[in-house]
Amino acid sequence: MFWGNRGTIGLDIGSSFIKVAQLKDTKGSYELELFDMLSLPQELIVEGSIIDSFRLTDSLKELIRKANIKTKDAVIGIAGHSSVIIKRISLPEMSEEELTESIKFEAEQYVPFDIEDVILDFQILGAKEEAGQMDVILVAVKKDVVNEYISVVKEAGLNPVVVDVNSFALENIYEVNYEIEHDKHVAIVNIGANTININILKGGISVFTRDSAVGSNIHTEALQREFNLTYENAERLKKGDPIENATPEDAFSVIESTSEDIIGEVNRSFEYFRSTTSQADINEVILSGGCILIRDFPKFFVDRVGIETKVIEPFRNIRIPKRFDTAYIDEIAPIAAVATGLALRRTGDR
Repeated sequence: MFWGNRGTIGLDIGSSFIKVAQLKDTKGSYELELFDMLSLPQELIVEGSIIDSFRLTDSLKELIRKANIKTKDAVIGIAGHSSVIIKRISLPEMSEEELTESIKFEAEQYVPFDIEDVILDFQILGAKEEAGQMDVILVAVKKDVVNEYISVVKEAGLNPVVVDVNSFALENIYEVNYEIEHDKHVAIVNIGANTININILKGGISVFTRDSAVGSNIHTEALQREFNLTYENAERLKKGDPIENATPEDAFSVIESTSEDIIGEVNRSFEYFRSTTSQADINEVILSGGCILIRDFPKFFVDRVGIETKVIEPFRNIRIPKRFDTAYIDEIAPIAAVATGLALRRTGDR
């Protein structure tokens, strides 16, 4: 039975795929109720901004039909270095009510946009060692970007009840599936088609986030140039399918070369984190996103970064009913992490 009005779906609208997940609460844990995905035409979404809302709406409607989605309430995620700002800041101790009143004033020095053009939110993490100070996670998202996504989701017949940030959706999925170690720094690195989301956690709490406008599309573009391919054929080759005049073996050196650029971007973010904090180094990396499905990418990542690295397991502690093709779920798990993290949210959540 679906949850009727109480149920929510997690909707991850990426630049290459829309992913949808639904979870059922089962006595203190979760069970997968639904997962499906649909590929998107090229350049409907660029750097987190919707370029063609009409075609995106049509794609969403198609996914709703394909997945037989009955629930209307949706949790959506936003990402993109040019539209989302997340900062951990230090402020004088005050109550949540007091900070709600003063958040615009406090945020102005940290947000590089007109403060009237953004939606602000925050979470108080707790007191700092310095007397009278507290740590706060500040989030600012451009209003026009949020409104674009809300409009498209509504046009598709869904009701957006929570707007989250992809980095925090990954944090949610980590909390459900992994043991939290208080002194351990874990970097969750989500590499999609056009964006890298990095969220570094200490004791399960975010201490650093960054989005970069680099992703696995640079593999596709390099293959197009090298073998004179259409976008569609380059995507097939990238995923390991042989095509006319090119094999996956032919493509390997091109993919390896462009992977250097992606991993270099991640390493620069790690170096920035190290330079701006006196905390210990990163102990572990957890990789997610479609890029992780490219042949040997996780191994190549470990070789270049030199940190213990695992591929995310978003369903490790989530029961998968027998009606699902478990081999398929295991295969697409790295792509499903954000949608599943969003599906953990409920109507009325902040």
